[in-house]
Amino acid sequence: MRRSTLAITASALALLAGASQAAAQQATPLALGQEVSGSLTPDDAQVDDADMGQYIYDLYEIQARDGQRLEFTMRSEAFDSYLELLAQGSEEVLASDDDGLGEGLHSRLRFNIDGDATYVLRARNLGGLEGGDYQLKVVDRGPAPPAPRPTAIRLGTPIQGEITDADPEEEGVDQWSAYLYDAYSFTAREGDRIAVTMESEAFDPIVRVGGMALSGGFEELASNDDSPAGGLNSYLVFTAPADGEYLVRAAPLGGSQTGAYTVAIAEGPPPMTTQAIAFGETVEGALSDEDGSNAGGQKADAYTFQGRAGQRVVATMSSDDFDTYLDLYAGEGGGRYIVDSDDDGAGEGTNSRLTYTLTEDGEYTLEARAFSEDGAGDYSLALTEAAPDPEPMPLAFGRTIQGEIADGDPRDDDNRGFDAFRIAGTQGNRIQVIMRSGDFDTYLQIGSPEGDFYALTSDDDGLGEGTDSRLNYTLPSTGDFILRASPLYADADGLYSLELIDRGPQPMPGSILVGATARGTLAEDDGIAEDGAFYDAYRISVKEGDKLRLTMVSNEFDAYLDIGREDEGGVFTSVAADDDGLSDTHAKVDWSVEEEGDYIIRARSFGTGQSGAYSLTIEPRE
Repeated sequence: MRRSTLAITASALALLAGASQAAAQQATPLALGQEVSGSLTPDDAQVDDADMGQYIYDLYEIQARDGQRLEFTMRSEAFDSYLELLAQGSEEVLASDDDGLGEGLHSRLRFNIDGDATYVLRARNLGGLEGGDYQLKVVDRGPAPPAPRPTAIRLGTPIQGEITDADPEEEGVDQWSAYLYDAYSFTAREGDRIAVTMESEAFDPIVRVGGMALSGGFEELASNDDSPAGGLNSYLVFTAPADGEYLVRAAPLGGSQTGAYTVAIAEGPPPMTTQAIAFGETVEGALSDEDGSNAGGQKADAYTFQGRAGQRVVATMSSDDFDTYLDLYAGEGGGRYIVDSDDDGAGEGTNSRLTYTLTEDGEYTLEARAFSEDGAGDYSLALTEAAPDPEPMPLAFGRTIQGEIADGDPRDDDNRGFDAFRIAGTQGNRIQVIMRSGDFDTYLQIGSPEGDFYALTSDDDGLGEGTDSRLNYTLPSTGDFILRASPLYADADGLYSLELIDRGPQPMPGSILVGATARGTLAEDDGIAEDGAFYDAYRISVKEGDKLRLTMVSNEFDAYLDIGREDEGGVFTSVAADDDGLSDTHAKVDWSVEEEGDYIIRARSFGTGQSGAYSLTIEPRE
């Protein structure tokens, strides 16, 4: 890094001393039934964060009692409104809404109160610093409507219904899982297969089938959002686990959406053919119109096997007649649940290869089907147990080695061949790995040596020279890590070179004053952010209420500003950030300081591996 700082002038210091505001916006009391008119302006409280984005907001305080069902509405013709509800004294968002009112860009947030408490409502725009006038109201919706007596529904007789605000509401386990619904009942015998359909042009429908639990609540047994045939309508094949009465709940996926729909039940298609398959076995099968169907109504064959926790299985399905698809389920009977799927993982046209590490002992089921609804013809299905991964080879810093990805190499869960290396490093040190190949598009991953491999970081084309990789990473702890070198795609192999470089610990931040301009150059020896981008760090001391403008300009890379704090362990937490606030590639942050102290400014690139000259300016603003 090369950088220089222009000192602050005495007049700039005097200007900064007068540029302060109240540290935190005071919340305005809001009473039930009250409707207020407000306006968002750039002078209001604002957030500028890398994860949360940029927005402006007003705060309102609500006193609520246990059992109340509150509804907040926010309307504006000037901007896209957004509502967030928080407990007083907390930054955790309990509930939020963007366009729930169903009238363009207006918001409606519903929340059921559990215990007497004080809440804070954040009335904000969806993004940016443009605001305008708005209207805000809160009402108590009153007690929830009682659950209705379900309407009887018969095979082959569709029912026209409508979801309205007067319908009962399932509260769900949290605010986002609540939904309005209509209820229907039918009787079935054990083993009966019932096809349930729901169609709507007003909302995205979802059907839920279940029964009443001993506690009196609804016990969901199966559900479907989107039909395998495509679109947003629902199609579910339900197999009754016992004789008795069952309930269908017709609901919008969006929870509080309303509108007309059609629901129907019919005799379901015959079940799939199920047979056992053993490890090391290859079976020849065929899909045809005479085959049974899975729960989604797709023609499929089922194959069961017994597995054990930690076992790594590979299932391969190939066909010259159709595009194959594999689903893997854990559990038995009605308790089955999907754990993995694959379409074209075999890397050979439209054939499938599914690789999965089992998480528990028990029965597993492979569903062999076609990708398209009308796919049919002969296929082969093979089940094997993958050999344990070989011990990673040690790789020392400062070395460049030559390697080859070949047919006999171990395969990852995406069916890519890979070579594994063990590297030892020190917490906080920056490492760089460069992989080049003239035979394939390279891919690098670093993960923990404990348990199943899990990538902590990865890189595809970070070297910026075609398809070669450059991975920059700051080690989170001292010890061993696993490096995987592979092609990006499953059907690739060939020669490669690999270089491991130790860049040492993160450089210490420089200092900068308000009113100064720093000029520097990003390079490989600079700090490395969590996403692998290079940065220069500057420490600045600010006061509560200070209002600052930071700009970063570069003609050599896409500039990015990130302001935050580091804890004792060196973990950086961002409080404000910007990518293109000044122009398409130049950054600008208008920062209102909420807490006095020292902060770190990261002058960095938006993308990984970018370097070049830049200038950073910090000045007070009115």
